[in-house]
Amino acid sequence: MINQQRNPDAGSQAPILVTGGAGFIGSNFVLDYLASGSGPVVNLDKLTYAGNPENLASVRHDPAYTFVHGDINDAALVAELLQRHQPRAIVHFAAESHVDRSIAGPEAFLRTNIDGTFTLLQAARAHFATLSETQRSQFRFLHVSTDEVYGTLLPEDPAFHEDTPYAPNSPYAASKAASDHLVRAWVHTYGLPAIITNCSNNYGPYQFPEKLIPLMIANALQGKPLPVYGDGQQVRDWLYVIDHCRALRTVLESGRIGETYNVGGGNQRSNLEVVNTLCALLDELVPTSKFAPHKQLVAFVTDRPGHDRRYAIDARKLENELGWHAEESFETGLRKTVQWYLANSTWVEHVTSGAYQNWIAQNYAARESSSTAIATAEAAR
Repeated sequence: MINQQRNPDAGSQAPILVTGGAGFIGSNFVLDYLASGSGPVVNLDKLTYAGNPENLASVRHDPAYTFVHGDINDAALVAELLQRHQPRAIVHFAAESHVDRSIAGPEAFLRTNIDGTFTLLQAARAHFATLSETQRSQFRFLHVSTDEVYGTLLPEDPAFHEDTPYAPNSPYAASKAASDHLVRAWVHTYGLPAIITNCSNNYGPYQFPEKLIPLMIANALQGKPLPVYGDGQQVRDWLYVIDHCRALRTVLESGRIGETYNVGGGNQRSNLEVVNTLCALLDELVPTSKFAPHKQLVAFVTDRPGHDRRYAIDARKLENELGWHAEESFETGLRKTVQWYLANSTWVEHVTSGAYQNWIAQNYAARESSSTAIATAEAAR
C-alpha cells in the first residue's frame, strides 16, 4: 500500500520530485535543497534497506517537504505524482548502489537502475508533453550517476572526463551505464530536457555502513576487524557529499540540456590510506577507546571479483562552465564525517541491526585472510 504524507501548501513555487531521497546522497540533497530555500521537495522512496526516514526527521513537518512511500517502477504512481505536484524538475537518485551486493544478486540492480529509470523517463516524457511552452523551458530531468561506468584506470592514466568511453566492470556499474544510455537516448530521440552527472566516491553523514568509511568507523568503535580488500591499494577520488549536493543544485539550475558533468573532489586516496587516516582520527577523537591504536584492527581480506583498481575524476568542465568547486579537502571532510558518526551513535545502532548483520556475515565470512595478507597488515601498522 502506498503511504503518502502530504504537508500543507508550501506556496506557489513549483516543487522538484526527488527519487531515492531517503538514501545517503538523496537525503543529504533534500536537506541541502530545503536549507538553501530553493523550493519545495516531493520525495519518492521505496525505503529499501538503505532508505532511512530517520535521515529526514528534521524536515518531517516542514511544509515544503512531502514524502511518498513508493516504487519508481510503479508507472501509475509516478504519473499520478507528476500530475498532482507538477514538479519543475525530477532529480533521480533512486538506485541500488553497492558493488558487492550487485555481485551477490544482480537482479535487483537491473530492476531498479534500468527498469526504474526507463519508467521514470517514460513518465517524464508524457508529463513534459502536457506542459506549456514556458514550463517546458524550465523543466529538467537530472540523472545522478557514477564514475564506475567508465571502468578502471592504470596508475599513469589521466582522470575520467565526460568523453571517456564507458567500460563498466561490475553488475552495478553496468546497470548504471545502461541507465545513462537510456537518458541520453531520451534526450536525442524524444527531446526530453535531461542532464547526467557522474560522481566519484561520496562520503559524509547518513551513509549506510556497508560502504568503506562508515563500515570502518562502526567496526573500529566496536573493536572489530577492519576488512581491507586485497592489498588496499585501490585508488578512489573522494567527494564530500555536501559538495556533491551543491554541484547538483548548480547543474540543475545552470547545466546545459543533453550534457554530462563529472563531479569529483580532487582527492585521490588508496583504500588503505583512507583507513589509516580514519584510524588516526579515531585515536585523536576517542582517546579513551580501549581499541586504540585502531590501526591494529586492520585485516586484509580476499579481494572482490573484478575490483577496479583506480578511479579519478576530471571535474574541470563543471568548474569552468558552471563555476562549482569542491569546498572540503579530504582531511576536513573526513573529520566532519567521523565527528558526525560519533555524535549520532543511535542512528548507527538503528541501521546496523537485523538484516544488516546478516549481510555483513554473508559478504565477509568467506573472505579469509591469508598469511601473506596478515603479514602485510602487520607491516602496515
